[in-house]
Amino acid sequence: MALPSKMRAVGISKTGDSFEVIEELELPLPKLQSDEILVKVEYAGVNWLDTAVRKGTFPVPIPPLPQPLGAEAAGTIVALPTDQSVLSDEEYSIRGFRIGAKVALVSCGAFAEYMAVSWKYVVPLPDEVSTRDGAAAMIVGITALTIINEAYDVKAGDRVLVHTVAGGVGLCLAQLIAARGATVIGTTSTPEKAEIAKAHGAKHVILYKNEDFVQRVLELTEGKGVDAIFDSVGKDTFEGDLKVIKKRGTIVGFGATSGPMPPFQLLGFMQKCIKYTAAVASVYIEDPKESRKWFGELYRLVADGTLKMLIHKEYPFTASGVQQSQKDMVNGTSIGKLVIKIA
Repeated sequence: MALPSKMRAVGISKTGDSFEVIEELELPLPKLQSDEILVKVEYAGVNWLDTAVRKGTFPVPIPPLPQPLGAEAAGTIVALPTDQSVLSDEEYSIRGFRIGAKVALVSCGAFAEYMAVSWKYVVPLPDEVSTRDGAAAMIVGITALTIINEAYDVKAGDRVLVHTVAGGVGLCLAQLIAARGATVIGTTSTPEKAEIAKAHGAKHVILYKNEDFVQRVLELTEGKGVDAIFDSVGKDTFEGDLKVIKKRGTIVGFGATSGPMPPFQLLGFMQKCIKYTAAVASVYIEDPKESRKWFGELYRLVADGTLKMLIHKEYPFTASGVQQSQKDMVNGTSIGKLVIKIA
């Protein structure tokens, strides 16, 4: 298969608060390093981190600009590594990569026709999982799966609070927690979102704009509080979390969409022996063997229907399409996952 010398992409040449910095780019085809796989992208997922990259506030260094936005994608393999040490690596061999195979991948630069990524960040997709669902599940799915095992091991009978339960990670958490026999209490902004969350496993949903989530959670738990809280909001919910977590409970923070948490005194934790853990899925999957374990489990759950990806909207592979996807996410009008159709 002859490959082009250039490719289309949507990204930024400069950072800025305005959505208008997102533009269509023509870039050279990525040069394949000896340990990399070249993937022809079909779908890419939209995430909150894309907005941070656009603004220049993402805490991790990104490649030099101009650079495509996006951090997760799925497509088909068009070129494989050439490094003999890679080809003979046991983990590489187990994954069974081949030209034409469907894969999902996580790396900077997903809003582009092609991506060149180290094989360690590429995951084979089961036949039953489309590249659309593969891209949609990559970050939100692995985040939900790892934190309900590693950050707090959810058990049957637990009562668990999930903030923004109708979001991408939230709907994944609701389904996976309910599948374990635990009770999901969620927060969201509208009745429409509440109904969707309930259809995906949440037993109780609190409309935080109309109700005091602290008072409602305590009512639902006979004043005892919940066993665990999964919170991607941060500043706006932190104080309330401390009031509704039960004694010896666990708060898992995995984001801060409302801003960073204010300084706090440890005494507030000591009074109820609360555990607080800050969870980042990338830590749980940085080892190739662990990565294969977790992603294998993730896509098994997608394939057998335990985890259903609700894709709110599919956007065109244009500057205006990517701009609109970020606007919809930031404005809180989206439910579940957003994707860009690349090819």
